[in-house]
Amino acid sequence: MRLTLGVISLISIVGASLAQAQQYPTKPIRMVVGFPPGGAADILGRIAAKSLSESLGQQVVVDNRGGASAAIATGIAARAAPDGYTLLFTSIPHVINPHLYGKVVYGYDAIKDFTPVVQFVAVPLMLAVHPSLPVKSVKELIEYAKTRPGQINYASGGSPNYLAMELFKSMAGIDMVHIPYKGAGPALTDLLAGQVRVTIASAVPLIPQTKAGKLRGLAVTGAKRSGAVPELPTIGETVPGYEVTNWFGVLAPAGTAKLIVSRINAELNNGVRSAELRKQLYAQGADPVGGTAEEFAAIIKNDFEKWAKVVKMSGAKAD
Repeated sequence: MRLTLGVISLISIVGASLAQAQQYPTKPIRMVVGFPPGGAADILGRIAAKSLSESLGQQVVVDNRGGASAAIATGIAARAAPDGYTLLFTSIPHVINPHLYGKVVYGYDAIKDFTPVVQFVAVPLMLAVHPSLPVKSVKELIEYAKTRPGQINYASGGSPNYLAMELFKSMAGIDMVHIPYKGAGPALTDLLAGQVRVTIASAVPLIPQTKAGKLRGLAVTGAKRSGAVPELPTIGETVPGYEVTNWFGVLAPAGTAKLIVSRINAELNNGVRSAELRKQLYAQGADPVGGTAEEFAAIIKNDFEKWAKVVKMSGAKAD
């Protein structure tokens, strides 16, 4: 009798969970973003949230929780209920932070504590220089730097940018001095002022400056040229094998129902296929992607392993 009641109870719970997933969403959804308002993650997260709000018929509210290169926000999302009402809009720091901070600091596992939902966009990092630097290509920068080891400084406003530059330095065989900043904004300010002369950073804030002639874009870091700045070559065209892609996508807490994951995935895929949304994304320097949850999971796994090696090679540690 007890066994029968237990089975009935379990069936009731499963049935209720299935019904909730089928009716999803019935209330507003929180999308946690690990950076302050105004940056690339915030801008792109708000575009994704607006698209989801319109297609789901429920408000998707962006919750900015900046700090520790998105590790704080990631911890908040990891501890949220896996009911589809808390999502994490994240990017490449998700697979870099564990190698810098370790699980013990923020209490989450970047792989096991999340269910990948969809890659929203790929945002190329851009290699850019101050116009006072007499170089107009990656080849010229490498040649110039080789004759001046340790004399050129570069800015980074976060671990992905720093590690992308360290990988470039290693593969190109050059030596430049790292000037760290607490964020992309201060790094860009000093680059525009000529206090630092080189950077690898998100293309989103750099594109307007290169178009205005205040900076000179040399290349993007992805495996192929970007639709956002098709005139720029890739670094890999000069340094074979170099490739860094900064993806942005949506994760849900581990255990989120597959029906809910599939629904969000489908809606955002529909979004990135629309001409209007694609135009918005290209204007921000982002390439629309989409795809399956499984494809996004594979990207996360591969990048997790790749950046473990890069962090070890660079000797980077969190402050």
